[in-house]
Amino acid sequence: AIGLAGRPRLLIADEPTSALDVTVQRQVLDHLQRLTDEQGTALLLITHNLALAAERAESVVVVNGGAVVESGSAQDILRNPRHEYTRRLVAAAPSLTVRNSARVRTQVAKKADDLLVVSELTKSYRESRGAPWRRAEFRAVDAVSFRLRRASILAVVGESGSGKSTLARMVLGLLQPTSGTVVFDGVGVGGLDRAQALAFRRRVQPVFQNPYSSLDPRYSVFRAIEEPLRVHRIGDRRQRRQTVRDLVDQVALPSSVLGRLPRELSGGQRQRVAIARALALRPEVLVCDEAVSALDVLVQAQILDLLSELQASLGLTYLFISHDLAVVRQISDDVLVMRAGRVVEHATTEEVFSQPRHEYTLQLLDAIPGARTASD
Repeated sequence: AIGLAGRPRLLIADEPTSALDVTVQRQVLDHLQRLTDEQGTALLLITHNLALAAERAESVVVVNGGAVVESGSAQDILRNPRHEYTRRLVAAAPSLTVRNSARVRTQVAKKADDLLVVSELTKSYRESRGAPWRRAEFRAVDAVSFRLRRASILAVVGESGSGKSTLARMVLGLLQPTSGTVVFDGVGVGGLDRAQALAFRRRVQPVFQNPYSSLDPRYSVFRAIEEPLRVHRIGDRRQRRQTVRDLVDQVALPSSVLGRLPRELSGGQRQRVAIARALALRPEVLVCDEAVSALDVLVQAQILDLLSELQASLGLTYLFISHDLAVVRQISDDVLVMRAGRVVEHATTEEVFSQPRHEYTLQLLDAIPGARTASD
C-alpha cells in the first residue's frame, strides 16, 4: 500500500512474500496484481521462487553471479531452459516437479512401531479482550493426536498461526501442554526428572528455521557442534574433536569451516551446521521446524536431499513442520494438516495430494505457486 500510494509507474517488489505461507502469499500477490492493474503500474518482481515467477510473470530474467544468464517469456524459460543454471533451478523447484521418486515409502516404514504418540494435546492461553478483567481462552493447539512411526517422516502443515510451532515445542518438551500427553518410546514426556529429561533430549533434537538465530554468533562452528557433546559429557577432548570432524563431513561441509563464525557462512552452510549440531548426540528423532523455508530453491533442494540421505543411513525419524506443501510432497511419508490449532486432515502424502478430503487442504494445494503451471 505504501509503495503504491504515490501511484508510481514502476513498482519494485523485492521478495515481498518469501516469509509468508502459501495462502497469505496468494492473497497478497492477488491484491498487488489487482492494484497494479487498476493503476497501470508495471511490476518488477524479485524472487528466488521460480514457481512464483512462472505463475505471476510474463517475462523472466535469470541472474547468476551478478550476470544475466537467460531471459525470455516465463513459459519458454520454464519449459525449455537453455542455460545450465536455469535447468538446475527448474529441477530443484519443488512446486514444478512431481514427488521425488527416491522418497517413496517402504514396507519397512509402514510396519514400524510407533516411536512417538501424541494424544489430545492442547495448549490454551488467556488473552485480554480490551479490559484487564475481560479475558478469554485462546487455544493455540486443540486436542491434536497422531502417531509417528520409527524411521518415517510425518509432515505437519498449515498456514501461519495454525499451531504448528507450538505443537513442535510441546513435543520437544520446551513448552508445557495445558492437557494431553506426549509419549516417546513408551515414556511420558511431561513428568520427566532431570536425568530423564537429559536422556530424552539426547534422543530428540530440533532443527529450527533460522540457523543464524539458533547458533551462538560468538561460537565457532567447531564449538557450536562440540557444545552438546561437552554438556552431555560424551568422550574426551580428542574424541570430541574427531566426532565434530566426522559430523561436518557427514553434512557435506569442508573441515575449513570449523574455525569460522556463523556470520562468515552462507545460509545453507549455517543450516548444515545446525543439522550437524543436532546429530552430535546421535538422536533418533529430528523435529524440523520450517528448517528450509528461509533458503533459496537450490540450497533448499540440497538440504532436503541431505535430510533424506541422513534418514536412509542413520534410520532417523522426522517430524517435519512446514507451510510449504510442495516441499512436504518431496520428503514426507504422511501429512497432518492443521488449521486454527485443530487437525483437519491426516493421511498418507499421496492421498493428501491426489484425494484431499477437507476444503482447507484443497485451498492449500490450490495456493501452491506454480501448481497450475506444472499441470498445464
